[in-house]
Amino acid sequence: MSGLLPLLVIVGPTATGKTAVAVEVAKRLNGEIVSADSMLIYRQMDIGTAKPDAKERQGISHYMIDIIDPDEPYSVALYQEQAEKHIREIAGRGRLPMLVGGTGLYVRSVIDRYNFPRPGFDAELRRKLQEEAAASGREAVYRRLEEVDPETARKIHPHNLKRVIRALEVYYLTGVPVSRRQEQKAGPKYNLAMFGLIMERALLYRRIEERVDKMLAAGLVEEVRRLLNSGYGPELVSMQGLGYKEVAQYLTGQATLEEAIYLLKRNTRRFARRQLTWFGRDPRVKWIDVTQLSDPKDVAGEIVRSAAGVFEDTSKT
Repeated sequence: MSGLLPLLVIVGPTATGKTAVAVEVAKRLNGEIVSADSMLIYRQMDIGTAKPDAKERQGISHYMIDIIDPDEPYSVALYQEQAEKHIREIAGRGRLPMLVGGTGLYVRSVIDRYNFPRPGFDAELRRKLQEEAAASGREAVYRRLEEVDPETARKIHPHNLKRVIRALEVYYLTGVPVSRRQEQKAGPKYNLAMFGLIMERALLYRRIEERVDKMLAAGLVEEVRRLLNSGYGPELVSMQGLGYKEVAQYLTGQATLEEAIYLLKRNTRRFARRQLTWFGRDPRVKWIDVTQLSDPKDVAGEIVRSAAGVFEDTSKT
């Protein structure tokens, strides 16, 4: 690992308390946090994304939060470039870079040597594929991807239309499947210590429901209404995020508020399961069961102890 920059990573499903734990770890290890959450990048979207405010950040520097408006295009390739720049700068200041979040592809883009395609965009192609999905179903578009890039298709849920269309776009624009353009080079990128937070399924689901209730009490419906009134339509990638999609259905008359809340809680539970599946495949993750650890300081203590020695030089203040 000689010569590699240090990187401490904290992952796990939504509602496991990653933010609070990461802040405690950063305070103890002289760290700064790079977010790996695909929704925290958006400005004006605070409640539905559970974006940490100044009080929750406790003076710890956070990056990759509030960097684009809800209608601006963004990609994992751009995230990789910007996040790695922050990591280099943090390490250059003699501090410990910390990558924290639950967006699996964002995390992998940083810790592994992925060469993401940058073929540009084809608005007309996207429109045609979206129309095909509307007319024939998302499965029809997914079958197209299975035919030209079965390896990538296996990694994408058939209903994740955005990613399916993007993979097809890469293939049609370049003639090369995503699976062949994202090959990893040998060797690690960082001196890596990677931790995952997990808890009993029943407790996780209860916390998810409580989190949704808190978001609603904090004004989630009003936040989504304001975004819609500002011209950010439900078709935007940002507005397809958890909370925004379901509440927008209520505000546009497609569902009652009770139905929207039910869908939001159900969809968040499903999202948490997908996160567990994604990160569960990575043998580098050291899992910490936080079921009995209600205080983030206790969880942080376990992470600091496990990382002892790995970041010894960096953690000196």
